[in-house]
Amino acid sequence: MLASALEFRDVFPRYGYIDPGFHYVPSEYKWMKVEEVCKFLGIFYEITNVISGIDYPTANLFLVDLYRIKELLNEKALNFSDHIRFMTKSMAQKFDKCWGESNILMSLGAILDLRYKMVLVNHTFSVIYGEDAAPRYIDEIICILYDLYNEYVDAHISSHSEEPQREAGKRKHAEITSKSTQGVAKKLGVNVLTGKEKFQMIVNEIDKAPPEKSYLDVYLEESMYVCDANANLDVLGWWKGERWRFPILSRLASDALAIPVTTVASESTFSVDGRIIDDRRASMFVETVQMLLCGNDWICNLHGLKNKSREPFDVFESSTIENFDLSDI
Repeated sequence: MLASALEFRDVFPRYGYIDPGFHYVPSEYKWMKVEEVCKFLGIFYEITNVISGIDYPTANLFLVDLYRIKELLNEKALNFSDHIRFMTKSMAQKFDKCWGESNILMSLGAILDLRYKMVLVNHTFSVIYGEDAAPRYIDEIICILYDLYNEYVDAHISSHSEEPQREAGKRKHAEITSKSTQGVAKKLGVNVLTGKEKFQMIVNEIDKAPPEKSYLDVYLEESMYVCDANANLDVLGWWKGERWRFPILSRLASDALAIPVTTVASESTFSVDGRIIDDRRASMFVETVQMLLCGNDWICNLHGLKNKSREPFDVFESSTIENFDLSDI
């Protein structure tokens, strides 16, 4: 509404010239305050569009926006305008209350996003949690990530426990083949080592040697994927395409990234207002709307109703609310 009002900034004084009874022309100082508030709240509007809507966002999208909010609050806390500083102080207190502790799922989602990896965590934690607490939170996230990866490794090994039996059958077949080859070699009077046997010896040595790096280490050490900041990158699709190169890590990533951070769209919070403020009743005072909403909650609670759909509310409204007197409250 403030942004819409700014578009008609020059209209208000003209309307005051036409209508002598119009005494609500904002001063230049008030228009300046409106511009500052719009610039300040603009980032919150953009982030709300990211975390709300029909398509539920995955965990990798939140940390970068959360960092932007905290950075903006820190910046506006030093603003020269008193109203901006006062508003920022209240918002910062609520931010620290909600995000005072590290969100594990959100951090893991950012690490498993090939555009961010550990670089985003290392950069943002110092802003969100402070220089002193950031190293502790970073170490905690790293430990949790490796523990979770090791759990997936153990699950992968247990699910492939039947492979040793298949390998035993292969070795038995190789022994039979080797004996037949050795029989021919004895007839020839020479010790023959075939190419297959030589290569098998190399493979056995490789299998005995422990891997130098895990798939997780390889992924984290690779460079980040560079793309346009507003590009709609399908991270889950990328992990699906890399499942042959990262068989275990891709399964972990698909499970972690598929978890939505929020389960209810933000606009659903205001759905109950739509039953009160419709096109025919859009000019009610704020106090009237608050009383109607409060009365609606009390009536529904009294009769054990839930505002899940419009139909039960409309039926109840037509039969009961007419007899409900707010003066008795």
